[in-house]
Amino acid sequence: MLKKVFGSAVFGVEATTITVEVNVDSGIGYHLVGLPDNAIKESNFRIAAALQNNGYKIPGKKIIINMSPADLRKEGSAYDLTLAIGILVATNQIKAENLEQYLIMGELSLDGTLQPIKGALPIAVKAKAEGFKGFILPKQNAKEAAIVDGLKVFGVDSILEVIHHFDKDDHIPQTIINTKAEFYKNLDFPEFDFSDVKGQESIKRCMEIAAAGGHNIILIGPPGAGKTMLAKRLPSILPPMTLDEALETTKIHSVVGRVKANTGIMAQRPFRSPHHTISNVALVGGGSYPQPGEISLSHNGVLFLDELPEFKREVLEVMRQPLEDREVTISRAKFTVTYPSSFMLVASMNPSPGGYFNDPNAPVTSSPAEMQRYLSKVSGPLLDRIDIHIEVTPVPFEKLSEDRKGESSVAIRKRVTSAREVQTLRFKDSEHVHYNAQMTTKQIRKYCQLDKVSMDLLKNAMERLNLSARAYDRILKVSRTIADLEASESISGAHISEAIQYRSMDREGWLG
Repeated sequence: MLKKVFGSAVFGVEATTITVEVNVDSGIGYHLVGLPDNAIKESNFRIAAALQNNGYKIPGKKIIINMSPADLRKEGSAYDLTLAIGILVATNQIKAENLEQYLIMGELSLDGTLQPIKGALPIAVKAKAEGFKGFILPKQNAKEAAIVDGLKVFGVDSILEVIHHFDKDDHIPQTIINTKAEFYKNLDFPEFDFSDVKGQESIKRCMEIAAAGGHNIILIGPPGAGKTMLAKRLPSILPPMTLDEALETTKIHSVVGRVKANTGIMAQRPFRSPHHTISNVALVGGGSYPQPGEISLSHNGVLFLDELPEFKREVLEVMRQPLEDREVTISRAKFTVTYPSSFMLVASMNPSPGGYFNDPNAPVTSSPAEMQRYLSKVSGPLLDRIDIHIEVTPVPFEKLSEDRKGESSVAIRKRVTSAREVQTLRFKDSEHVHYNAQMTTKQIRKYCQLDKVSMDLLKNAMERLNLSARAYDRILKVSRTIADLEASESISGAHISEAIQYRSMDREGWLG
């Protein structure tokens, strides 16, 4: 007897439906074909034990299982439940008249219980698009899949529940969540708040501008000046994610199995802080079967690179293209995968190997040559792609000992959100541009027009600092954001002056 069961494979952030054909004939043997990897080939041992421990068995007949399309590589253990149900139906151990209406996925333990799978959300999106009635999967992933409206999702703990659902009409309870309610319920405030930061008002201003326009920023200063503390608080002033952004972010994290158990949708913007020993594949994504890297896991959020010069140079250089294109394409001989990577880069670094910036009272000082060598670990092209460079100086004792709290993240976030709303309205007709940092050259010319005074000011800065064309565009983008924060339609000389100040690394004589 031939029976068909449906599963799914995930490539990039998109899923492809897999038809599992189970044919039972006279003879002996278990043959699994259709480019399965080792985890799928080993599934017959898990399936045999799970069925045996629940009163069923793999009969001693010739069983041929084909996973179609046969030219696509299938990987992982999530097909265990699909194969097991197919074998039970094809060998007449259970009946399942409407089996073709369901997509079934899950990894089996030897006692028949189910383990969570990766990519539940992209699979659910595909199942709805292809008209499946329901999606049966492990209970730990049910909320994640149930955020797709119009698809019935059934979360199960063991294979027995699936068997009884089909064979004994003991229907599995449907998992239902209100996607919008779930999203807004989880919009709780992050634990880090800008009110904890003493002093550093100018740096807070920079962080506010960066958040308002989605600009990349680098903080340069000695140890203990507060660089990491400030960076960790940046997500607290970013505007809340829209529902579309939350779904897109959840999709990426679902692919790598990073969505928390029993969580439907990610409401908080991601904040990723990889260690400086990270490889380039781990940062941008890749591998034999390409997976998203840290830059894609930071999509719609913040990627924080602490101690930037300590990262291997080739690791930093692979970020150049994703920073410009806001996506990363990983090519292999047989297929190409594209992951979105629209993130805010926040980097921090010391100005010298010893950490102190020409301070005669410091315990460790470095010569200008040593400092130059240290700073040159970060290439010019990469710095060019960072809109805001700012020096962070140590906080004096008077500020540290003050009882007065600084401005809260809630107050800053209101101003940032207002500026973003202006930008959303400005770019409403642009599909891939939502805030100032994403502006194309054409849009910069349209929305960043300068009067004669501002133009002369920028011209002098370009000539004196020997700035590149890319730095010119960055200054215009930042000045546009500063104007938006002040609800100004036009860019003034004051806005340009402030934006030029935020190019510390471009200034001649910066090394003292």
